[in-house]
Amino acid sequence: MSTPAANTEAPRKHRPYVPESMEMKEFTFRAVLIGLFLTALLGSANAYLGLKAGMTIAATYPAAVISMALLRLMKGSLLEENIARTVGSIGESVAAGAIFTIPAFVMAGLWPTLTPSLRTPEYWKSVALMMIGGTLGILFVTLLRRVMVEDPDLPFPESVAASEIHKAGQQGAKAAKILFANMGFGAFMYVLGAVNVFNPNNTFPVKISDLGKKLLLRTSTNPNVATTITGGATLMTAPDISPAYLGVGYIIGPRLAALNFAGGLLAWGLLVPLLTFTLGPYIQASMPQGQSIAWPLLAQAIYFSIVRPIAVGGMLVGASYTLFKMRKQLAFGMGRAVSDLKKSAAAHAAANRTERDLPAKLVFAGIAAVFVAMILLYYYFISGAGTLSSSRILSGSLVAAGVMIIVGFFFAAVSGNLVGMIGSSNNPVSGLTLCTLVIAALLMVALGVSGTGGVAAVLGVAAVVCVSSAVAGEMLQDLKVGHILGGTPSKMQIGDLLGIVVASLVLFFPIAILAKAYTFGSPALPAPQAGLMAMLSKGIVGGEMAWPLVIVGILLGLAMIMIEVKSVMLFAVGMYLPLGTTFAIFVGGVIRWLTDMLRDRRGLNDAQKARVENAGVLTASGLIAGEALCGLLIAALVGSGHDVTLFRWTPPFFLALGALAVLAIVMIRVPLANAGRPEDPAPPTAIM
Repeated sequence: MSTPAANTEAPRKHRPYVPESMEMKEFTFRAVLIGLFLTALLGSANAYLGLKAGMTIAATYPAAVISMALLRLMKGSLLEENIARTVGSIGESVAAGAIFTIPAFVMAGLWPTLTPSLRTPEYWKSVALMMIGGTLGILFVTLLRRVMVEDPDLPFPESVAASEIHKAGQQGAKAAKILFANMGFGAFMYVLGAVNVFNPNNTFPVKISDLGKKLLLRTSTNPNVATTITGGATLMTAPDISPAYLGVGYIIGPRLAALNFAGGLLAWGLLVPLLTFTLGPYIQASMPQGQSIAWPLLAQAIYFSIVRPIAVGGMLVGASYTLFKMRKQLAFGMGRAVSDLKKSAAAHAAANRTERDLPAKLVFAGIAAVFVAMILLYYYFISGAGTLSSSRILSGSLVAAGVMIIVGFFFAAVSGNLVGMIGSSNNPVSGLTLCTLVIAALLMVALGVSGTGGVAAVLGVAAVVCVSSAVAGEMLQDLKVGHILGGTPSKMQIGDLLGIVVASLVLFFPIAILAKAYTFGSPALPAPQAGLMAMLSKGIVGGEMAWPLVIVGILLGLAMIMIEVKSVMLFAVGMYLPLGTTFAIFVGGVIRWLTDMLRDRRGLNDAQKARVENAGVLTASGLIAGEALCGLLIAALVGSGHDVTLFRWTPPFFLALGALAVLAIVMIRVPLANAGRPEDPAPPTAIM
């Protein structure tokens, strides 16, 4: 019997969908213009969603569908679609970095408020933070692109899904129809609630017990330790009638939606009633003679002042544990960062179109320019503390910029690796931001920066790396899509730099519009991650933190880890968010469960199930985008002093239930109606 010959065949070279030798329209004015429009649109929508619901959704999939639909009308090419999607999705990552840090300046009391105007200093500070951070992320990923997108160990699940969507172009018109129709439907339902056809936010007082009842405190050895007075009332909230929250719940699924809601139930079903029951009578008794606090107001004050700091401790553990669970990937990513940079620096200039990056000299010159800009920016923030001499401020700025350049590079590489393994939807940007914030805070303390100005310096230093890390992951995901399709990397990199500029100039406005209409930290605009950043920076540098409550939250987070809760961060965010928000997200998860159950009962084949899943994600994405864009318009009217209430009445609760039922029916029927025929070819499955 002959011995098989050893396999000496070289690894098969990657063949892009559009061959490298083929000339095709790519970096055209219309493709870039559509991309810039989408980056402002989807970035604004994600800023709205992140501030209100504490999460963002990956923009790659909606950007691919919208850009493909628009360019098909103009007979655009596949590579034009790739450019439009690449530029269009980068705004989401800038928004993710911005909403974690910019509202924190207001929540920490450093900025009075945000005014949607070009003439305010806060606007230009925010633009500088976003533009410097975003540019840094793009330049770092440019250095690492070649080795990372060609790495066989990084599957890039969402990139593969997006590339398949582009390849299956015949599905584009139908997908776009679902997306746009549900954007309109989501906006319509949101407007009905805004003008008071129905009440989208329904809260009910709940009596705990009669005030004045005595509770005997005792132990096993002492039957009469003390007697305390109990009683009071609390609040319970129905699910908010929000297309966006329902869409988020549908996308993340019933398990994660239930976990998020469980945090809200712990806050409002246990902690607030317990504290109101035991503390409420004594707080009421401490009021001046003849005065009392309304029980709903007292319950809200207890939630805001006691329960939320506990939730912050839980978020701190959740973010840290997320990074701990990924410690092997993080170590691998950091080790790869240095080796990839060496390989990229040694690589010769590619002659092939599909391997052509921006020139290395230009990239390093750009990093040097960003480094100088960081020194100037940090000098401005550190000097605001007023506690250091000019020479110490300059040396501190140099040290801070140097440390953050190094940290930013490692975190960009880590973010890229994580996106390559699990997709940008699961990229733990908040965990990376938390690490950056702690490093920045310790650095400022070591430099002797303290007080209010020290808190501003910490947030300013951390914001740049936060945006950089978020942008790096999204950019690498898009570069992988281009690698599969046959796009030119240098053109995609130029497009994303343009997208960073537009997103930086635009995204302050939706954040400021929401801040003016509502208030950061309020039930209408909770901004949980920014609240965490503000509290941590004030605690480490400013010395202002309710540490006993935060420690209780840390212990709660450790207990969640011990009982193997899937996501401690999501649970803690659920405690921080208003109950109506988490309840609505949970209902969205239940709708997803019902849709999947009905799909499975119909005996559909795998191709039909994939079409149902895609149509469901598109429906949910459309509802989110529709409410977000319409919500920004309503917020602008409210912030400018206009009353949008058209119907002066108290809507009955059954109208809100009817609106919720209509939304649920649409979210179930639309995906099932788009299952298609059994013999139709299988579509690409959206990995969200």
